[in-house]
Amino acid sequence: MDKFSKLFLVLISSFLLFAPSQSQAQDCLAYTFSNNAYTACNSLPALSSFIHWNYHQANHSIDIAYRHTGVTTSNWVAWAINPGTGRMDGAQSLIALRNSTGRIHAYTSPITGYSPTMQPGTLSFRVPSVRAEFVNNQMILYATIELPPGRTSFTHVWQHGDLSGDAPQAHPFNGDHLRSFGTIDFATGRTTNTGAASEGSRQRKRNVHGVLNVVSWGILMPLGAMAARYLKVFKAANPAWFYLHATCQTSAYIVGVAGWGTGLKLGSDSPGVERTTHRNIGITLFALGTLQVFALLLRPKPDHKYRFYWNIYHHAIGYAVISLSIANIFEGFDILDPEKKWKRAYIGVLVFLGVNAVLLEAFTWFVVLKRKREETGGRSDKYPHAHAANGMNGYGA
Repeated sequence: MDKFSKLFLVLISSFLLFAPSQSQAQDCLAYTFSNNAYTACNSLPALSSFIHWNYHQANHSIDIAYRHTGVTTSNWVAWAINPGTGRMDGAQSLIALRNSTGRIHAYTSPITGYSPTMQPGTLSFRVPSVRAEFVNNQMILYATIELPPGRTSFTHVWQHGDLSGDAPQAHPFNGDHLRSFGTIDFATGRTTNTGAASEGSRQRKRNVHGVLNVVSWGILMPLGAMAARYLKVFKAANPAWFYLHATCQTSAYIVGVAGWGTGLKLGSDSPGVERTTHRNIGITLFALGTLQVFALLLRPKPDHKYRFYWNIYHHAIGYAVISLSIANIFEGFDILDPEKKWKRAYIGVLVFLGVNAVLLEAFTWFVVLKRKREETGGRSDKYPHAHAANGMNGYGA
């Protein structure tokens, strides 16, 4: 490809990237207000929202109109700027809602922490006026703000959530609600949609977290347990079944710890987002999995008097880990909310493993009972299950 062709492709790519934002700006500017005209605006990248403003250099203030479309009178909406380094924590917000009297109420509310009640309060800068109106399924906030001295660029955030009476409830912690922030310079008009880029990176980390844990705790761990239970019945598979079992479980633990670590990182990068059940099960799995590793190192010899109790401990912890793993993977699917095909694919894997386990379980007992009859010369055995549990079908030495 010659230099001219490369330059042409770069120009076309730049045009295609710029065209949507230019169209959005035109749509934003095309909106007219009955009470004022705004010289600058930005179509926000999430939650179908727009910010319009005029910057007054003489007194370092702005007049803003924030439009949040696609909401009802059962929702509250908020727009805020954060003079600090955070996003939600420390945000100085404007909130609008319809109260129990049927009137549209607008007020200021400083946000502290990640479980705010959004009660009226004084902001860290002056807001001489704030009001709101609800028109055509959009809430519009109007305000005059005296900006903090010495700067015109801030992080701004916007949200909506449900109302319970006059009380704003917590907004959802997924999708666009985690992408609704960026930076805005009221003097230059420059905006950056950092929320979309940040959420894209976070989404990739979530996907990696999910894949690591599905492969390790959700597939390798059950396969390792099946290898120990169903291959031991074949004399030719001894001791290969043990090495296969140990390899599957060790690999599952190593990959699972990596998945657990990515989960901890996601939690630390998402302050205010609580996944209590998923987190607690994950911590429990890590603890039980670590116990299993130590159990392998402390395994008594087959003829040791404590081997029977070790077997009970090892199997009980193992099946508990598998059960909790599957439950937590489905909890993760609900949080991640991927395309339905991924959840269906994992259900298919579980069905496949379950059907094979049932068939192998029946075959194992058939082999065990047949072998016992041969050993006893055809005499009946009152306790075949006890013999099977002690080693012939994967529970014993």
